[in-house]
Amino acid sequence: MNKIIPFKKEIVFDTNLSEITSISLEHTLSLNNNDITGEFIINGEYKMTREGTNTDKFEYKIPFNISMDDRYILDNAKIDIDDFYYEILNDKVLSVNIDVIVDDIEEKEITEVNEMEEKERCVEEEDIQEESSNETNLFDNIDTFEETYKSYKVYIVREGDTVEKILEKYSKTKEELEEYNDFKEIKIGDKIVIP
Repeated sequence: MNKIIPFKKEIVFDTNLSEITSISLEHTLSLNNNDITGEFIINGEYKMTREGTNTDKFEYKIPFNISMDDRYILDNAKIDIDDFYYEILNDKVLSVNIDVIVDDIEEKEITEVNEMEEKERCVEEEDIQEESSNETNLFDNIDTFEETYKSYKVYIVREGDTVEKILEKYSKTKEELEEYNDFKEIKIGDKIVIP
């Protein structure tokens, strides 16, 4: 199995950068435990202006350090450059893209669970059980009560109506009607709520 590690860096030139006439890439990458460390060495020649014929040399050393995951066995691994390309972003900046390939990687077989992972899993399960035992039903806090409904009639006062006639017609007391109505003065067309 192999892994590709992409790397990108912008190199800022001290002078104008118009055109790269030649470029090369070398590396000093090596494997130390699960760390890949070293440098990319990029050198070549470039023109400061398009019209000019003179070229200047450049060399940049770019440090590289990455840690590989512990699940990989890197005893027989080989490190190399898989791909390299560049782009002039503006008159001062060169962008380089380097793909590092790590070949002959083996992946560890996971046969037993790490003791620490097992403890964490147990703690998480206890937390989940504790949370679920603390959960309450949405309806537990609602008081149980009998719902009661009242219906009302609305009486419209007509000519010749008095409070006494309305009370007698609906068999209500004045106190019952005063809970819902104001009897200071009634006139034709007033609405009276009759419980």
